[in-house]
Amino acid sequence: MFATFKQIFKKTNIDLRNRVLFTIVALFIFSLGNAIVVPNVNVNTGDLGFLELLNIMSGGGLKRFSIFALGVMPYITASIILQVLQMDIMGISYFQELKEMGEEGRRKINKINRYLGIFFAFVEGYIYSLMFLQKGGSPLEYIQISVILTAGTAFLLWLGDEITNKGIGNGISLIIMAGIINTVPSMMIDAFKTLVSSGANRFLGSLSFALFLLIYIGIIIGVIFVQEAERRIPIQYSNRSTGSYGKNQSFLPLRINSAGVMPVIFASAILAIPTTLTYFIKGKGFTTFVTKYLTTTTPVGFVVYILLIILFTYGYTYVASVNPEDISKNLNKQNGYIPGIRPGKETTKHISKVLSRITFLGAIFIAIIAALPIVFSWISKLPSTVSLGGTSILIVVGVLLETYKQLESSVASRAYRR
Repeated sequence: MFATFKQIFKKTNIDLRNRVLFTIVALFIFSLGNAIVVPNVNVNTGDLGFLELLNIMSGGGLKRFSIFALGVMPYITASIILQVLQMDIMGISYFQELKEMGEEGRRKINKINRYLGIFFAFVEGYIYSLMFLQKGGSPLEYIQISVILTAGTAFLLWLGDEITNKGIGNGISLIIMAGIINTVPSMMIDAFKTLVSSGANRFLGSLSFALFLLIYIGIIIGVIFVQEAERRIPIQYSNRSTGSYGKNQSFLPLRINSAGVMPVIFASAILAIPTTLTYFIKGKGFTTFVTKYLTTTTPVGFVVYILLIILFTYGYTYVASVNPEDISKNLNKQNGYIPGIRPGKETTKHISKVLSRITFLGAIFIAIIAALPIVFSWISKLPSTVSLGGTSILIVVGVLLETYKQLESSVASRAYRR
């Protein structure tokens, strides 16, 4: 790792160094803009509850009601919807055709994604202005706030594209990661104040804070281990001689956590819908039902949340991430096969069986990580701003690993060309 970063600052890698510096400056601009609140409004966000995940991803912007309060989540929502529309099970031929058109199709999908993301940003901005504006306002004021928040999201999408094209890594992912990292210092300060400064016994408080840090670091290490873990299925090719390739046997790598953080985002989005409706449907019975059974702070809502994560992990892995039938077909085209398994349906069945087993482990892992902050809030006296584990760590670790791999690949390719 250190050797990779050392290579960046060599004179022969000036272009790579400039890309890294451009990425850092762009993320600094995001952090700076996130501190600018929407002008001429008096809002009271209070306890965000189910919106806390969005607040973390926006770097605390929603809590402050900054111009970047929405972050890039409207774009992510649009991406998820378009991914679902491209699936065979939806039966929408237009999006399936775009998916199969290659580069041109991807450009069209990306264009639709941008427009849909901007539309969602305006709708979400209008809803949040209705929810948080303290003394109410006129329709014109709501629209004005919505336009400002939409412009903030549009700027972040442009900034993300600039990072992708002129910097290192995926710009949108890095902006989400930067937003999460922005909340870490304040979280640690709150934890220190609660455990050490405000405690009666500073020695025990210091030990508690040290234990908190050790557990936090341990969770990060565990996430890295599982994110990188994979099940390798040996592959042989009939057109390659054993003598030439025996020492370099090919493998089909299946990641334990192929779905990434998407199941948690899906589950959070599903549970957020009824909670959002309570702001508009003022019926006491509906509000009571949602509060008792569809919020993660209650035992029933917590169980529903975990079950949704497990369900979406399987669904996303098989539908959008790994397709055993496609893998079997590709192996057959390349004259490849799994030793001891017949090509065709038996190969598909074998891959599906292995994938099902490791996906179960991945689903349990994701569920545990997502459940940690909720359980932690039940058993600790720390403020709601302090969390242990959760979706944020999954996102940060995933983005950092992918960015580092891209950086390492760039350094290696430049060394190879020389």
